[in-house]
Amino acid sequence: MSYSFTTSETFTRTHARYLSSKIGADLRLMLRYYGRPTEAEIEDYMVELTELLAGGYVASFEAGFKKDGLRAVSVLYEVRVDGTISDDNAGGLYARADITGASWFSFLTYSAEWDNLNFAGQKRIRDSLPVDRMPGSAPGDGAGYWEGGRSYASGGVGATRRGFRPAA
Repeated sequence: MSYSFTTSETFTRTHARYLSSKIGADLRLMLRYYGRPTEAEIEDYMVELTELLAGGYVASFEAGFKKDGLRAVSVLYEVRVDGTISDDNAGGLYARADITGASWFSFLTYSAEWDNLNFAGQKRIRDSLPVDRMPGSAPGDGAGYWEGGRSYASGGVGATRRGFRPAA
């Protein structure tokens, strides 16, 4: 005799909050290692990500340090909604980058779901968020390389994490 069953799970604000808390934990490590982002900035990013993830509006989020328009050290999260990502522990960020003369940045890419909203819908959401995003481009790669990392998932939605670190 055999049994089979199917489960389905709806992605909720609680799942979005869980994912943003994992990213927040990584950002707190950056604060510890490099002095930025501030605790207030981390909280703002977490609120922003929770809201955007809950609506399916974020494709990627990157944060780190850049110098002369090039990455010095950063962490990039790419959102996937296919339910194939496993959930890891936060942490394991590169801790020894020289950020002398570098400035903090965060960059967010919106999803196709965001593009499907009309201007009024986008404005309503943007106006409710604590982070004021300006149009622009992510920094280019500096003297370093990307390395694979961890992944965070909840409710069938996940984020893969890669880190940019300086060459040794």
